[in-house]
Amino acid sequence: MFDLNGRSALVTGAGSGIGAAVAMAFAQAGARVFVSDVDERAAKHVAEGIRNNGGVAEHGVLDVRDSAAAADIAQRAAALADGTLHILVNNAGAIAPAMFPDLEEEAFRRIVDIHLVGSYTCSKAVLPYLPEDGKGRVINVTSAAGLQGTIGQANYGAAKAGIIGLTKSLARELARRQVTVNALAPLAATPMTENIRSNEKLAAKTLARIPLGRWAEPSEIAGSFVFMASDAAGYITGQVLPVDGGTVI
Repeated sequence: MFDLNGRSALVTGAGSGIGAAVAMAFAQAGARVFVSDVDERAAKHVAEGIRNNGGVAEHGVLDVRDSAAAADIAQRAAALADGTLHILVNNAGAIAPAMFPDLEEEAFRRIVDIHLVGSYTCSKAVLPYLPEDGKGRVINVTSAAGLQGTIGQANYGAAKAGIIGLTKSLARELARRQVTVNALAPLAATPMTENIRSNEKLAAKTLARIPLGRWAEPSEIAGSFVFMASDAAGYITGQVLPVDGGTVI
């Protein structure tokens, strides 16, 4: 049920953290993976690691805000499976934390553009390549910040909440094509959470909100993406799955 052999996947922001773990997990499940990131060196490293372990992977540079670049990457990713792209993971992200009185408009717009507009841009780019046989998947990445709000990251919370709305609307539209659209809300020890984990006070507050009392490794998160990409999740669409140790209950 979790076999991805014969399928192709495009993962954005896959040069490190959860994106890298997802790309590697997809490859281990049999998928041919296109690793994209704004950092070409990081993307190349992940793709090479997949190939060194017997998988099939290519890499490319992608700023998800660039619609022309997204269209090019989508076509290259689909070429891994003779012109069909089965799975898109909209994972690329960034943070620019600031309390709201100090949150500049540029920082607000940039974070919303990367997370929300980037998810729109890449989803639009892959549409011509998604199959209509029930195996097409769009998997977005949201956060507890989008479900519950957050302090000091109104831009991030707004973007992640927008992704939930985008997910549910796309799920309704693409259901007629038998394409599922879901979102995961993960929490893990990644470069994006380093600023929290390295601050003793913030780290303690965050751990106090996690019932399991620990940070997950990215590899622990990746299995949930394999599930959503597989036949096992073929009748799930428009849903948000927190993978966060119980932070959102």
